Amino acid sequence: MIFDKAYFDALRAVDTPTIANAIEVVLGKRQGSGFTRKTVLAAAPNLPPICGFARTAKIKAAIPTAEPQEVVATRRMAYYEYMANSSANSIAVLEDLDYPDCVGAYWGEINTAVHKGFGLGGTLTNGVMRDLDAIAEGYQVIAGSIGPSHAFVHIKEIDTPVTLFELTIQPGDMIHADKHGAVVIPKEAQANMIDAINKMIQREKIVLDAAHKPDFNFELFKQAWAEFEAQREK
Repeated sequence: MIFDKAYFDALRAVDTPTIANAIEVVLGKRQGSGFTRKTVLAAAPNLPPICGFARTAKIKAAIPTAEPQEVVATRRMAYYEYMANSSANSIAVLEDLDYPDCVGAYWGEINTAVHKGFGLGGTLTNGVMRDLDAIAEGYQVIAGSIGPSHAFVHIKEIDTPVTLFELTIQPGDMIHADKHGAVVIPKEAQANMIDAINKMIQREKIVLDAAHKPDFNFELFKQAWAEFEAQREK
């Protein structure tokens, strides 16, 4: 399947809980993994979800690095080159190794502008964000906390597996994230996600339409739920 702009636009049109449900529809079973397990913060809660292929890295900020500055600087530029060479529909996914005691904000006015300019579709991190009133317009950051300082932030690894909020993400994984958290969309589910989303929305509409009726009661609920279950089994 070709994952074009229309495909990602369709996924970004629904929230992350809907994506989590749609994955279960495609796989035919409930999932106990593949999603974040901690509370996240969205820089702009009203922005659409972010969705794309993970470009990964790890940072630290709590204490100064003991590495030579030329090593740190070279790795920093390698990181930016890696992000600049992202394919279409990619997002930055960074693990702060200081978690849960993160102190250094890597995401603020400058880095959101740079990553947006590179074509990244947003950021998912367990680290710190700042400059909430100056983050690049339309660029969403899903983070673990908010703070004022960048402290001693520096890049430690590039293009390696990362773990955020108890969710392990591989480079290239398809991620969907919003103010609720993030999920990995498994490869075996990706091709059928849009169809699953549409089917699920129609099924849920059966119960929601009934619940919104002025005369809604338990009997109407039972009828609607029976129809809902019948549709789910198809």
